[in-house]
Formats: sequence, structure tokens, C-alpha cells
Amino acid sequence: MRFVTTGMGFGEAVLLGLVQGLTEFLPISSSAHIRIISELMTHSDAGAAFTAVIQLGTETAVLLYFRRDIARIVTAWWRALRGALGTDLRSRLGAPVGGPPDHDAQMAWFIVMGSLPIVVLGLLFKDAIESGLRNLWITVAVLAGFALVLGWADRVGAKRRRLDELTPQHAGAFGLWQALALVPGVSRSGGTITGGLLLGYTREAAARYSFLLAIPAVFGSGLFELARNFDQFGHGATPGFGATAVATLVAFGVGYLVIIAFLKIISTFSYKPFVWYRLALAAVVVLLLVTGTLEANPALS
Repeated sequence: MRFVTTGMGFGEAVLLGLVQGLTEFLPISSSAHIRIISELMTHSDAGAAFTAVIQLGTETAVLLYFRRDIARIVTAWWRALRGALGTDLRSRLGAPVGGPPDHDAQMAWFIVMGSLPIVVLGLLFKDAIESGLRNLWITVAVLAGFALVLGWADRVGAKRRRLDELTPQHAGAFGLWQALALVPGVSRSGGTITGGLLLGYTREAAARYSFLLAIPAVFGSGLFELARNFDQFGHGATPGFGATAVATLVAFGVGYLVIIAFLKIISTFSYKPFVWYRLALAAVVVLLLVTGTLEANPALS
């Protein structure tokens, strides 16, 4: 049986904020968890808009945790752009001819480059992302399939490259891997980290870059959905604006704690527990679908 058969209330929205905070930075797909749990609770999908907005909370936690790194990167980027390293194009990009590169200035440009794929693909496939790709059978397949890819990447990756060894080509490749997260079940951090491992980066380097790379994409998506669907909050299965705001705050607080724990864990352990978790979750969802507890395509918000 389902837990609830009506639209989503305050308590359910806050619970989803907790789930968002717990899962956003782990390679287990927060969007898949929100998609599954919202339907279990309310017999409906909270929708892509609600998911995008509560992600603003966890991404604000990234801003807080990496505030010094972000301030350093932005300052270096602005200095290079103004010509402090030289007035030619290479210098303004943080790589002056005949001088050492400014890795912080370059990182700003790399984040811009890495953000382009998810922006372009998100706009091109917007309708599919908000409807067809939220089918739970697709989510199951992606949860299981990408678990194997993550496990393989963690096993074969060289894990030698540091973040200051990032290149324009690798920044673009990271961006393509991040764009896979447009499909619920991939995981934004999981996609980026998997790509980084296959490119030879250490677990921590890949994870840190995944956090920084997500900032433009998540804030852009969340603010866009907030503006586009502001009048829809509180209608149908979509929680009211107040409940969504509280859920976002919960996601922020929990997400901040998860960042601290996750960066400590990956410096010591492999991603194998997350691989097994994804496979187990996929199996549970299959069981729930087969027994009729979940519907592959519930009512959308």
C-alpha cells in the first residue's frame, strides 16, 4: 500500500528536504531518491521544479563550505581578466606566455567551460527531462547500470592527477559527465566523479571539482524553475512555497554536514559501498514497481 494518496503537505516536503541534503553529494542520485520517496508518500511525483528548487539549499552549503576557495578563484579570475597577468588573450585566461599559470584564474574558466554541456543539453531536452525521463523503469536501469560504471572507474582509475593539473580538455570532459545527471538515477556528483576517475584524477580532486562545477548549473536551474513555476507552488502535488522554503533550509543544513563527512570518507575508502547501495536501491524499486506499490509514471506536479 501507499503511505499517502493526496498532494504533498508541509511534513512531506520537509522530509524530502532532508533526503535531498543526505543524498545530493553522494554518488547515489538525489533526484532519484526525491522521485521515489515523493511518490511513495503522496501517490504523485513532486516534479522537476520542486527538485530543482530544494537543490538551491544544498548548493548554498557548497558556497559556504568552499567560500575561501570560491573567493580566491573569483579574485584571481577578475585580476587576470583586467590584465594583471598581461593584456594578451592567454594572460587573461590565466596562462601567460613565459610565466607560471594562475591555477585559480584558470579554474574559473574551467568551471564556465564545464558548465556549458549541462546548460545546452538541459535546454534542448527540457521536456523529456521533466516528463519521460522521470519514468521509474528508466531510473532503475540507470541506478544499476551507472553503479557498475562507477565501480569500474574507481577500480581502473589511475588516481594520480591533482586538481591543479586540470586542462581545458578535461574540464570539457568533466562537463559532459556532469550533464548525464539530467537523467534521474545518474547522480550529478556520481557522473562527474566517475569521469574524473577515468581521467586519472584522485577521488578527492574529482569530488572537489564536482562540487565547484555544480554551482552554476544548480543555481541556474533552481532560480529558473523558481521564476517559471512560482505560481504553481501549492497546487496539485507541488508543496506550497513556505513548505518548499523550509525544505530548502533543511537541505542546506544537512547538506553542509554531508560535504564534511563525504570528503573525509573518500580520502580513505573506495566508492564500493555506494556501488552496492545503488544496486540494492534499484532492486528495491523493481520490487515496488512489480507489486504495484510504485507507478512508473505517476501524476506529475
